[in-house]
Amino acid sequence: MKRAGFRRFLKWVARILAGIAIWLAVVAGWIAVFGGRDASRPSDCAIVLGAAAYGNKPSPVFAERINHAVELYRRGVVKHLLFTGGRVAAADKSESAVARAHALAAGVPAEAILTEEYSRTTGQNLAEAKRVMNREGLRTAVIVSDPLHLKRAASMADDLGIDAVTSPTPTSRYRSFGAKAGFLVREVFFLHGYWFTGR
Repeated sequence: MKRAGFRRFLKWVARILAGIAIWLAVVAGWIAVFGGRDASRPSDCAIVLGAAAYGNKPSPVFAERINHAVELYRRGVVKHLLFTGGRVAAADKSESAVARAHALAAGVPAEAILTEEYSRTTGQNLAEAKRVMNREGLRTAVIVSDPLHLKRAASMADDLGIDAVTSPTPTSRYRSFGAKAGFLVREVFFLHGYWFTGR
């Protein structure tokens, strides 16, 4: 009887683990499919989610996001670019300041560029962006980031009451299978963290 009970226990454990694995696979697929869709529409601004900046230069990942937002502006999809991201260290420029300089060099007029310099996380990026939008009277937005980042960002924006759609960078520095898999695993983890903690 003890041996039979232990076998039943192992079967239940196996079923639970299989259920968890299926759920995680479904969420990962959801993130990937969502990020593969460009839902951009005419909007007041593009919210560009922050990423690393090195001195006066955006990281390759951040540069891809900035360049895509600039292209949306050039095509007339958005009227303003709203760059997010604060300082990582006291001596550094903020991520948003670096992005602004990059966009100016690409020919975007200064009056079309907005920034915030306080945020450090995706949730903070969006909360600060909402404050800027409210201050400037902007109602609609296109959120710009890497494809696999957008599902979590869209969930946060919706909870913040931002009327936003998403537009993934058409190219990404996360090109290799290993890099994409690592980013996807991270986003699955962070999305669950957001669902459970709201952060």
